[in-house]
Amino acid sequence: MPNQRPPGPEGPFAEGTAAPLVPSRPTLAKLRTAAADCKACDLWERGTQTVFGEGPKDARVVFVGEQPGDREDLMGRPFVGPAGALFDNALEAAGLDRRDVYVTNVVKHFKWTATRGKRRLHEKPNQKEITACRPWLDAELAVIAPKLIVCLGATAAQALLGRSFRVTERRGEWIRSSPLAPRVMATVHPSSILRAPDDRARHAQTAQFIEDLKKVAAVLGEK
Repeated sequence: MPNQRPPGPEGPFAEGTAAPLVPSRPTLAKLRTAAADCKACDLWERGTQTVFGEGPKDARVVFVGEQPGDREDLMGRPFVGPAGALFDNALEAAGLDRRDVYVTNVVKHFKWTATRGKRRLHEKPNQKEITACRPWLDAELAVIAPKLIVCLGATAAQALLGRSFRVTERRGEWIRSSPLAPRVMATVHPSSILRAPDDRARHAQTAQFIEDLKKVAAVLGEK
């Protein structure tokens, strides 16, 4: 059960969170159904729908991002937009298969602030929104019990490893002291690579991201 897992840095079972909605005997299917009606914070009013995690229940690695983007919000699936395409290609280059991993986000609704053409622009979720949504992530992790967790970007890393954590300082480092999984790593979010100033920088950042993912593949390959 989710409440058997040590609470995260922000106390995910505090008042004003999604905790009362989490089923007492959760499965991924039950969690996805329950989360579809979540109104623990105000983001449900902006987002088209809840975008829950996706992947096998016996996945050995869980990748955690910040929140769904414009495409994810419309399709109801995580990591299916431009950043998701880069992520999929990097996984393949590192020897990993998207079908074997579980992907999710700290926040399950899309927070946006303005539009560029027909595309809505992402706005970073605040701490209240992250805390409100945290029980869903804790429940996902409790059901899957992954061997590895990979935080994609600062929001995910600080949500799971504490606000003082800096991806720039500890990127690609395996952390073994977390109660969330035997090993936890933080790296960049693939969307940050898409914001690189030019093709050369984007190529270099993609190569470094693939090297981080190869560390994941190496651990999964250990006997």
